[in-house]
Amino acid sequence: MQMNTPPRSTIRLTRRGRVALIATGAVVAATAVTVPLLTLTTEHEERRPTSLVIPEGWRTGQVYEAVDNALALPLGSTKRSLAKANLKLPNDAEGNPEGYLYPATYPVDRTATPESLLALMVNTANKKFSGSPVTAGAQRNAMNLYQAITIASIIQAEVSTKADMGKVSRVIFNRLERGMPLQMDATLDYALNRFTPTTTTNDTKLESPYNSYQRMGLPPTPISNPGQAAMRAAINPTPGNWLYFVTVKPGDTRFTASYEEQQRNVAEFNRLRRSASPSASNSPSTSISTPVPGSPSASAPS
Repeated sequence: MQMNTPPRSTIRLTRRGRVALIATGAVVAATAVTVPLLTLTTEHEERRPTSLVIPEGWRTGQVYEAVDNALALPLGSTKRSLAKANLKLPNDAEGNPEGYLYPATYPVDRTATPESLLALMVNTANKKFSGSPVTAGAQRNAMNLYQAITIASIIQAEVSTKADMGKVSRVIFNRLERGMPLQMDATLDYALNRFTPTTTTNDTKLESPYNSYQRMGLPPTPISNPGQAAMRAAINPTPGNWLYFVTVKPGDTRFTASYEEQQRNVAEFNRLRRSASPSASNSPSTSISTPVPGSPSASAPS
């Protein structure tokens, strides 16, 4: 029987043939590795956000972290970039962009850097805040623009509705005009780098320029990045004689000029809080009592 198999010698690989096959195999292997890597890179790029949302009331630390995440950078990168960002801040800010990282939605493209995003936020704030209605409103209330932004930042941190913002603004002005400390919990929260509705008596003894229970006047800088509604409230406070307020429950913020009425409102706040969280009433660090004298919001014993 004849077979059409060529002689063994004709199918032996030459040295060159071996090299050629090995090289070909290497190319094939490399291709098999490279394709998944290319696919992963494409998927990663697709997952990278194309926009960055900065909500009203965020602090600079929150904005820095959001930029780091959006650009897939190690945490702390954006904060470290401040030195070379060359932001157009007022002299009063002394290089601190708090209050000027305007809340909005910003585009994030391949060329975006921490410096470019921060600059865009500050430039947006300057455009929003430097208009004639804002500057005229600040002058009408005997303050400069930086002070108006500081008041707006407190308003933004204390309440969320437009109606309440105007009233909180009036409380701030009424207290300043009467030579009373602001005693705003939001300023203490900023000093303590926390977000909580609870202020203890020990908190009010904190040594900090942001402790508005002990320090007179406004804090040295804004305490958040306010939006348009808070800024409008800062330059257009609602008419009223209020000196105190407390949010008894969501959607129910009560304003009064009477300390006795404030105590009753705080007592109701305490009752509702304890009924919602019985364990909190047994904790000296979270239980709520009547506010310290003159406080516009609730405070707690330590």
